[in-house]
Parts: sequence; C-alpha cells; structure tokens
Amino acid sequence: MAGALAAVTVAGCTGQTSTSAKATAAPVSFGAPPTGGVLPAVARVTFGTPTTALVMQVMAHPDDDLYFMNPDTAATIERHVPVVSVYVTSGDSFGVNRAPGGPRPLANVPAYVSARQQGLRQAYARMLGAEIFAPWTRTALALPHGGAAEVDVLEHDGRRAELVFLRIDMHTPVRGGGTLGIDKLWADGGTVRTVPLPDGPVRGIHSFDRQTLIDTLAFLFTTFRPTLIRTMDPDPDIQIHNAHNPRGSDQGGYSDHRDHTATALFTWRAMAQWTEKAAASGGPVPTFLTEAYRGYYNQRWPHNLPQAAVRFKAGVLDVYGGAPDWKCGDVGGCGDYGVGQGDALKSPRGWVRSTHYRYPTSGPQAVAAKDGVLTVYGVLGTRAARWTETGAGRGQWSAPHDLGGGPLAPALSVVTDRAGHHLLFGLRFSGLSGAPEGNTREIVLLDQQTGGATASSDSSHGDSSHSDSSHSSAEGPIRGWRSLGNPEANPVRGRRVGPPTAVTGKDGRIHVFVRNASKGLSTRVRDTKGQWSDWQKLAGGQVQEGLTATVDHDGRIHVFAAGHRSVYQWTQSTAGAELVGRPLRQTGVPGEVPEVVTAADGSLLLAFRRPETAEIAVERLTAGRHGRWTPVAAVRDAGFGPLALLGGKSGDGADPLLAVRAEFGNALLVHGEYRTGPAAATSSAPAAPFAVGRPAVLPAGTDRTALVSFTVTATPGVTRVHGTGTFTQLATR
Repeated sequence: MAGALAAVTVAGCTGQTSTSAKATAAPVSFGAPPTGGVLPAVARVTFGTPTTALVMQVMAHPDDDLYFMNPDTAATIERHVPVVSVYVTSGDSFGVNRAPGGPRPLANVPAYVSARQQGLRQAYARMLGAEIFAPWTRTALALPHGGAAEVDVLEHDGRRAELVFLRIDMHTPVRGGGTLGIDKLWADGGTVRTVPLPDGPVRGIHSFDRQTLIDTLAFLFTTFRPTLIRTMDPDPDIQIHNAHNPRGSDQGGYSDHRDHTATALFTWRAMAQWTEKAAASGGPVPTFLTEAYRGYYNQRWPHNLPQAAVRFKAGVLDVYGGAPDWKCGDVGGCGDYGVGQGDALKSPRGWVRSTHYRYPTSGPQAVAAKDGVLTVYGVLGTRAARWTETGAGRGQWSAPHDLGGGPLAPALSVVTDRAGHHLLFGLRFSGLSGAPEGNTREIVLLDQQTGGATASSDSSHGDSSHSDSSHSSAEGPIRGWRSLGNPEANPVRGRRVGPPTAVTGKDGRIHVFVRNASKGLSTRVRDTKGQWSDWQKLAGGQVQEGLTATVDHDGRIHVFAAGHRSVYQWTQSTAGAELVGRPLRQTGVPGEVPEVVTAADGSLLLAFRRPETAEIAVERLTAGRHGRWTPVAAVRDAGFGPLALLGGKSGDGADPLLAVRAEFGNALLVHGEYRTGPAAATSSAPAAPFAVGRPAVLPAGTDRTALVSFTVTATPGVTRVHGTGTFTQLATR
C-alpha cells in the first residue's frame, strides 16, 4: 500500500601519533602502552555457551542507572531478563538528605547511604511491577579478599532484580589530611574503606585497594555470569566550563563525574582480566556483550528521548527520591529526598531527557553472500567474533569464531576491499592502568592480507552488505591485528577518540574516520598498494559520537555526524578530492547519530532522529554535485537510539528501510515509500527479545531483506522478509 509503514519483530533467542601500520600484542599487557613489533601467534579460544540471559550493570552511585541507563534497565526487566545492578561507592556525598523546600538536616552519612539504598529498592520495585515498599531479601556475599557485599533480591511476576552494594566511602580520610575517593584509587592507588550501615546484613568496615576492587568486580562477573555488562563512560569528552557550560558536578576539564569515569575504568579492566585469564587458561572465554552510557554529556547536546520515555524515567526517579513522610520502614529514610518530587523534570541539567551511548555504532556488522548466507561480526567477551549462518535463510548460526584483538570497545566497522576480503576496524583498550601514559587507546585493523604470524583460519561465506560479491574475507587465513595508532599524540586526549567508521572508495582506497578529542573528524587512508597515510584532522564543527559514511555513484566519499544545531556533512567535490565539512542547516537539528546510504538511483538517503520525539526524518539528496536535500519520509513512534538504513532495491531508488529499536528494546523494521512531503504513521509490534546495540538491515539473497540484531543472550537474531513491499512478521526458520 502506497505510503504504508509496517513493522516486524526480530526473531531469535531470548604517546606519539602513529604514521604507519604496526603490529600490536594480544592479549593486552596492562599498565603499558602499545610497544609495536611483530604480532606473535594468538591462541585460539572457545567462547562459553550461555544458558541464561542476565544483565549486569556497574555504576559508581545509586541513581546512575536511573538517570543514565534507563529506559534500557526497565526494558530489560520488562522482557523478563534478570538484572543485577552493582553500586561501587556508597553514594554518601556529605550525608545530608534534604528534601526540596525543607530545612537542612544534620549530616548523617550512614543514614543517607541507607536511605539511598532504600530509594533504589523502591525504584526497582516499581520497575518490577511490585508495590514500592515490597520486602526484599537482603543477604551478605563474601568477597574473595575479605569483607562482604550486600545483595538485595526481589522477584515479582516472573521478573527479578538484584542490587549489589560495595559501599566504598566517597571521602576516605587519609593521613596528613585530605580524602581518597575511587578516582584517586584508580589513578594513584592507596586504600579506601566502606561505610557501615545502621542495619542490614553486612557489618563492620572493610577496605579495598586498587587490585582488590578489580578482583572483586571480576569475582562478581564469575558469580553471576552476565550475558550483557553495562558500564558508564570510561573516556568522557574534554569539556571547557564557562557560563554557557557550567561545571556543576563535572570533574575539572571533562564532561562527567570523576566517580563515573573511574568506576567505568575499573569495570573495563575487570572485564578484560576476566576474559584474558580464561583465554590464558585454555578454558572457554566468558560470553557477554557490552554497552557503555554517557553521563553528564546528556546536558551538552540535544536531548534524544521522546517525551513518554522522559516521563517514565522521571517517574522512577520520583519513587527513588521518595519523601520524608513515606512509611517505608527503613531506619535511614525513604529515599534520596533531593531527587524526588519532580526534581528530575525541573532540573535545568536535563540528564533525565537523554540516554546517549558512548559507542552508538555498536551492534552486529552483517554481510551477505549472493545466496543470502549471512556473516555477522561483533565484540564478544571484549574480543572480536564472527558468526556464520549454516545455510541461506535458516537463521541458525555457527558457534562464534574467535578473532581476538581484545579488549575492544563494542563498535566494529567492517568493509570489503576490491579483492572481496573483509577488513575489521575497532577501538582497542591498549592500556588500562592508572597512569596516563599507560591508559591508552588505539585504532586497530584485522585484515587477512596483513603480515605477521597466522592467528587462526576458517572458511565461511559473506560479503559487503551493499555488494554482490560471492566470496568472503573469511576464506583463507586470518592474520594478526595491526595498530593504526591514534590521531591524538597525547594519551589523555587519545582516550577521547571514538570507534572507527570505514568505507572503501571506488578506486579501492580505504578511508577510516574517527571522532577526535576536539569533537571533530580525523581520517587515515590506505592506498591500493596497502600503504597508510598519516592521520589528518579535517576542518569542521563539533559533532556527537557516531559517524556514518558512504560512497556515491560518482565515487565521492560522504561522512555525516550529528552537530549541536544541524547534521554535519564532510564530502568531496570530486572523487579523490579533499573532504570538506559543512553544516546541513536545511535538514533541521538531529537528536541522534545519523545514518546514510547510497540508493539504487544514485541519490543519498540520510536518516536521523528529531530531538525530544520518537520521530525519524528521512532526507534525500539527488544525484550529482548540485543536488538538493528534500524530505521523503517521517516515521513516528519509532523508539529511540541509533538506527540503520537500507536504500531499497527498486530501479528508482524508492522504498527506504529502517532498522530501529523500539522504546522498550525490541528491534523493528520500518518500511516506507518516497513522498514529496513528509509521510507519517505509527508502528507497533508484539513483544520480542531485548535487542542490544544498533540493529542492521541488508539485502540477503534474491528479493529478500534481513534484519539482524544481537539478543541479550549474546547471539545474533535474524528476521527475513520478502521483497520491499509491505512486510509481515516471520517466524525464525
């Protein structure tokens, strides 16, 4: 039906700038920057087989999950996936629990800590669908280096939540004056203590040093066996604080709280330790996906959540905040009073109005062969992995094939070279120590044509999602990972670099783009002889994390990102020319990372979300150098978060297809025909497994389209549809 929009649900189971490619060591040697040299042979590992989906979230403070991870936390619970939330610090601040408009009470650190924990129990009871004062089971979990963590459990109507409290003091006094918090523990070492509570199952005061905390988090991973681990942002943006951007609770010079950053770094170090120890022992490597969330970044950029999601988040925070006159039975109080009573919605900081991902392009990278057999790449257990369909259209997968390279951020970029080989690009945590010179990141490449000792070999089929190649880069030996360095010479600035986005030009040159520490664009290019250029910074404005790139029919490279007030485009005047940046003010303000594809008729299709709504705008740039952007579709009620776009296969370039995540986590395929003006519709779908990261959409065989998503069990899920007409839901075959 002309102009119709339909949705289908994904089926599946519930130092110095480098100027030349060099080999990197794997597994990572923590505490030291990459040294280069020839990559030694990497031992193949086997991934474990998860039997139960479970999400673990690691935060610095009570309420970090409610402000920055919701509505994903609630969506996970809604899908009946157990959630374990770990709170590393006590959140004691200075112990003053003041209600809005009320008198300032005397400081009482243990009581305030107890009240915040009670507020969390109230908030999670609300998300579980239980009475907010429902009784929880509270026990002590012995930790490997002594001491214990409090574990609170509530089950209701088939849903389960567990809250784990380590209760590290945010201000441990030290000899000679001053205090030690988790940020200094990460950077400088020392020992921090815990805050005792007036009641509860854990008694006394315990202590943590740097390695003890890492071991404790790894112990919790081993105990609960999560299939998805969520963290806060380990590498927040550099931020100038002024009247327009007041510092507030930011750490000096950066766009987030110092405790958020340190806790995320501890978590990534623990995840890498957990994985690499298993790999070194020869046993199965833990099988889990990762997600990282921005913190105070939310107040610096256009808000990306639709109003219904904002109201939901605010409502949960109101329950967490509670009020002094509530009768919850906790001796410390009934919530974090300053957060309740509508504070989240009234706050000018706007944290509740966005949920931004640190790596918004994370998710499956899917490619297909001519016969429709899919190959999917992703990051599993912080290592690169590949899945291959056992046959076209079956939706059944091989065991994940280990490609190594870790510890990697969860966003990969996959391109096909002129020989049909797949090249994988990623962002690697090349060092994870407290000292700046040992806390490093690098862009890495896995190319079966690179030198070095053979790491592994395999045979499968697949090609670029926008190509009809019949051969795959997975055929033949896969050799070592190589470093492309970092566009930032200073390691502190180098941590702010985002994951790569790569594209292969018509001339065979491969272009790699990253968001740099200045929030602009840097690039590196490999020529047809395999030689890499130096990193080059491109002129242009500041943009959000998340880049998208395409090559038009004339061979010109185009890169897009979301700016403060407009979509930003870098493009070439002719094939091979320098990329020049400019804002696309006529398309409006984007709330999220955009997506671009080249349609069959040579036009460019650009899709992005409008701020503060669930609306997606699709714009078309006609072919040629002097084309104009015109709106072709507007999709409403399409959830939030990054999206994927397919230009359709008809001769006139019609029928753009969008892969999105709905508001409560299931992946949807949305279809619409071109319009001369905006066309709008509402999409709905039955309940589906929670999707992790950005879903992918691609042609998969003759007159078929595939929607691919990672499920919360850390496996790919796929739904296929026939043609580009009106779609219906299909069962997995």
